[in-house]
Amino acid sequence: MSAPGLPHEFPDFGLTPEQRREAVRGHYFEFPGMDGEGGEIWCYTDRFSYSPGETVTLFVSSTARTVGIEIVRDGAGETPVMSRPGVAARWQETPDQCSVEGCAWAPTVEFRVPDDWRSGAYRVTLTGEGRDGAPILSHHLFIVRPAPGRKPGRILQVAATGTWLAYNTWGGSNHYQGITGPNRDQYSPVVSTQRPWCRGFVVLPREAPRVPLEVTLPPLAIPRYPHMEWAYATGHSKKYASAGWASYDSHFFRWAEREGYDVDLASQHDLHFVPGLLDDYDCAVFVGHDEYWTWEMRDAVDNYVESGGRVARFAGNFMWQTRLEDEGRRQVCYKYRARAEDPVYRSGNVTRATNSWEAPEIGRPGAQTFGLNATSGVYAGWGGCAPRGVRGFPVYRPEHWAFADTGLAYGDVLGGESHVFGYEVDGLDYTIRRGLPEPTGEGSPPEGIVVLALGLAAQVEDAPHIPPEDQFVGDEDGRFAAETLYGTPSDENLEKVKRGNGMIVNFPRGKGEVFHAGSCEWVAGLLRRDPMVEQVTNNVLGRYLGAAARGE
Repeated sequence: MSAPGLPHEFPDFGLTPEQRREAVRGHYFEFPGMDGEGGEIWCYTDRFSYSPGETVTLFVSSTARTVGIEIVRDGAGETPVMSRPGVAARWQETPDQCSVEGCAWAPTVEFRVPDDWRSGAYRVTLTGEGRDGAPILSHHLFIVRPAPGRKPGRILQVAATGTWLAYNTWGGSNHYQGITGPNRDQYSPVVSTQRPWCRGFVVLPREAPRVPLEVTLPPLAIPRYPHMEWAYATGHSKKYASAGWASYDSHFFRWAEREGYDVDLASQHDLHFVPGLLDDYDCAVFVGHDEYWTWEMRDAVDNYVESGGRVARFAGNFMWQTRLEDEGRRQVCYKYRARAEDPVYRSGNVTRATNSWEAPEIGRPGAQTFGLNATSGVYAGWGGCAPRGVRGFPVYRPEHWAFADTGLAYGDVLGGESHVFGYEVDGLDYTIRRGLPEPTGEGSPPEGIVVLALGLAAQVEDAPHIPPEDQFVGDEDGRFAAETLYGTPSDENLEKVKRGNGMIVNFPRGKGEVFHAGSCEWVAGLLRRDPMVEQVTNNVLGRYLGAAARGE
């Protein structure tokens, strides 16, 4: 199904066919010195988030001898909060394996977070003069989390910092590609917080392509990846569209404030180290691409819901367990190599293995927390995975309270015009009874779960007309899921997992409740002001904020 009005040609970013292929298959990343004679500025903070009264330490490496620092709060509007011109800076040497070990730069400047800074995302812009006299700049972002205390009527949005960290390409290695291993060509199972964010994670121009295809494909067309081509052409991170504040979390936060909601912001790392953080709120929200979680983060959500909290997850790809080390400065996730390399398989608590949540030895299926899991999902609307598929959620239970005042009917598509379905989605094994989807029980979904909407996805680019060199996903993830669930990555087991789905579900748990729209791209509906997507979002937030006022 193609949405009306889509172009029939892929955008042209001025790349040759060879460059387009390198944009998809190559490993390009940000590193100190990459801008050569022009010069550059890089920056990171010692932590992802701070409470009012705490001290922010800023680490800067710059070819300019002085830099200007501007900080704004990035919400419904951009609110300037600090300006420091003429800060002394210097170029700092960076370890080759800084992605794994951290940059270890000396501190450049410190400042205390004032008590009147509201919770939210604070964008740091550093500017200076390049070696050729032209201006140079960079961006960083940190979070001001709320002070403790009960906050009736407020939402707590939890930023997906575990996923930001997993995709951050700065320095060469992340949980996908890397410069580790004997041939310097392996992803790293350990990544450090002590490095800058890659380009595109903090700010993006509005024209930056999102991952799902916005092109109508003719028969037997070879899909392309405009977001990677744009990144390669403009000097942004290859992973800018896969994670980060700019592509995902910011769109909900800005929208919610513009709609008049009171919203606070915290990081997933706060969720890990301050497990009672959620208890101050009537509603907790998770959005975008939200793939990497620790055991402790899940505990925080499960305990919150059991005791009466309401969780709205407008996010997709609930996939990997991680561990945090060195007081949260290192994230560990062995992923595909976990059974061979993660030391907990040889000694330690194997339930904390950094494998897929669906690995039987972990014993904690993902659906037990959010109702859905990634291995029943995953890819929709890009590459050879449903490239002409549905762009929104086909609705099966329009009478549900979440769809009130939308006018949606059975079989309608929610969010098709704004493309909210993709690029990675979460689902469940299901069967159709009298025209309605019902969970089969595979994957351990919670009792009382109701499937409201359902679209199709795939784990494999199952398209013989696409040459292997033009595939990005291929069948690697499908074979990993087959091995994880059924013991071997055989063709027979691949057949069991290669077809997936994405769902919207709702269920009670203990004294609380969970609503889960299992798609990374739900925020695209808010960004593009899709009235039906906005109405459903308002319905969920209104119910969950109002439940406490009603004493439910």
